[in-house]
Amino acid sequence: MSADGSTTGPVAGRLSFLDRFLAVWILAAMAVGLVLGRLVPGLADALSKVTVTRVSLPIALGLLVMMYPVLAKVRYDRLDTVTRDRRLLVPSLVLNWLVGPALMFALAWIFLPDLPEYRTGLIIVGLARCIAMVVIWNDLACGDREAAAVLVALNSVFQVLAFGLLGRLYLDLLPGLLGLEQTALDISTWEIARSVLIFLGIPLLAGFLTRRIGEKAKGRTWYETELIPKIGPFALYGLLFTIVVLFALQGDAITGRPLDVARIALPLLVYFALMWTGSMAVGRAAGLDYPKATTLAFTAAGNNFELAIAVAIATFGATSGQALAGVVGPLIEVPVLIGLVYVALATRRYFPQPATASAPATTPEGSAHV
Repeated sequence: MSADGSTTGPVAGRLSFLDRFLAVWILAAMAVGLVLGRLVPGLADALSKVTVTRVSLPIALGLLVMMYPVLAKVRYDRLDTVTRDRRLLVPSLVLNWLVGPALMFALAWIFLPDLPEYRTGLIIVGLARCIAMVVIWNDLACGDREAAAVLVALNSVFQVLAFGLLGRLYLDLLPGLLGLEQTALDISTWEIARSVLIFLGIPLLAGFLTRRIGEKAKGRTWYETELIPKIGPFALYGLLFTIVVLFALQGDAITGRPLDVARIALPLLVYFALMWTGSMAVGRAAGLDYPKATTLAFTAAGNNFELAIAVAIATFGATSGQALAGVVGPLIEVPVLIGLVYVALATRRYFPQPATASAPATTPEGSAHV
């Protein structure tokens, strides 16, 4: 993206080499993971055993490396302007905690009425609101970094407080009221909080301290023009590593049950399309500028697959249908949301533009956004 954030010229031509072919790198990483999981004997078992209190260390490492550079770009001294913007915060909370779970519940029952394990897994995915990978999609689409930091923090708090309650509502109470099959979800508040602390708390603290110490030592200009371009590409490396590990863990299950994967994928495709498009429309109707409307859309459409998979494995087992549904989530989410990044960039002309850019975009190879 051009340094001034202008929209002249083709979208692809304004991206760095790594950003321009990001979809290719992501699809290649997915393919590598699937092939490794399918062809390397014992790899999935070995990776699944590298855990601490049921948290996958390889996945945790990849996510931390992925999120740190993006969160180091956030200008934390501007967060107060975001928290005062009710046009952004109220729609975000409604879309994430009322609309999103209800929509996934409806789609799961519409498309998978005869497959209770996959249906339950999808509902769990819908309850786990995104706090991690969304920062990548938002940054690629030139969304508001400060707004994204605030919204993922809000989602984190609500996730700790509401995940268990919503799980009981959508898996037990509401199906009972509608005469549908009920499912119990046994997950502690601490397990949810631990996921939030690991996948968001650590990189958020690291990013904050990096900016605070870096600017104090050498000033903001040096920080923005020298340090950020150097650490920026590591977000992409962490993303690709995470995808390879994630798909290697379930490569055999995904490639061995293609029809089941297709059944699970269909409601997910509908979900991501409706949530993202609807959220962009809400942002436009609320008068949000392009960066904030984009942030609203990606934070509402994305899901915390790390938490969903962890909950499914802890409750139903690593080889369960619920766990497979959780793994299929990023299989669909990753290529769909990267596609929506390009859609967002192409439609930015139809949104109000901010008076001033929230943060300068840099253009060295591999550091324009990721």
